[in-house]
Amino acid sequence: MIVWSGNTDNTGGRYNPVTDGWTATNTAGAPSGRGNHTAVWTGSEMIVWGGVDAFGNPLDTGGKYNPTTDTWTLTSTTSAPDARTFHTAIWTGSEMIVWGGWDPDTGTIFSTGARYNPMTDTWTPTSNINVPDARSSHKAVWTDSEMIVWGGSDENFVPLNTGGRYNPNTDNWMSTSTTNAPDARTGHTEVWTGTEMVIWGGSTESNVINSGGRYDPGTNSWTATTVANAPAPRLFHTAVWTGSEMIAWGGTDNTNYFNTGGRYCAQSGSTPTPTPTPSVTPTPSSTPTPTATATASPPPTATPRATPRPRPTPHSRPTPP
Repeated sequence: MIVWSGNTDNTGGRYNPVTDGWTATNTAGAPSGRGNHTAVWTGSEMIVWGGVDAFGNPLDTGGKYNPTTDTWTLTSTTSAPDARTFHTAIWTGSEMIVWGGWDPDTGTIFSTGARYNPMTDTWTPTSNINVPDARSSHKAVWTDSEMIVWGGSDENFVPLNTGGRYNPNTDNWMSTSTTNAPDARTGHTEVWTGTEMVIWGGSTESNVINSGGRYDPGTNSWTATTVANAPAPRLFHTAVWTGSEMIAWGGTDNTNYFNTGGRYCAQSGSTPTPTPTPSVTPTPSSTPTPTATATASPPPTATPRATPRPRPTPHSRPTPP
């Protein structure tokens, strides 16, 4: 596991679960420190891109880290997407696709993106025909043939229940159905099961929720996830797919930070089989963290923002010292 940056430092570490030990990542040639960036694993390198610096300035830079040689190579900025944060990035097997996000300098919400080829160090813009509405704080998954983006919030901070499927081979977009779609939300999670995208949790305009849905791109249809035995409502949690179950854990309900979670079995068909969640109580947060803003210290992503909307309100940045 590789951890990198998150604040003004461009440091990181590689964790070896076999030895239970950490090794620092090299800082020579590394990108500048940042927060709210994205990272993907290619099979041999970690690619980081975008985010904001310590003063809230959006970035259009990134780097490729090779853990075998402990070396960095900066990504090209030629034809790179506009500087942004709260975007998504996925790995297709040959390219990284960056899409959406927000420019805190101008308040612009993006419906644009680009494909990055690490072998040629080149960027190719994604099509803007039939593209989903501009958004930030959305989520994205890779299906082995398409990128599916869903949810997030628009330029008015309003959560969305829309999305789109992008095929990089044809450079085409197709909208996801809104029939039986989950409630509009942000701060949720998405996983890909091999046949369906499962979204869960997050926050609507008024409530933190523990509902979700399974999206089948083959039929362009939604099936609600059961709420029986579901974990308590939360946002900013994490979720992974094990090969047979989705495991969701952690997060906040804007009052408590959770050390609980649940396992969801997304069986095919209309009736999924839930697995009871552990009966562990949430841990009250002693000092709830306010919404991150573009201030000099700490950077916007030092801690999760305990607000129902994960995009901070833009305001004037302080003058660097």
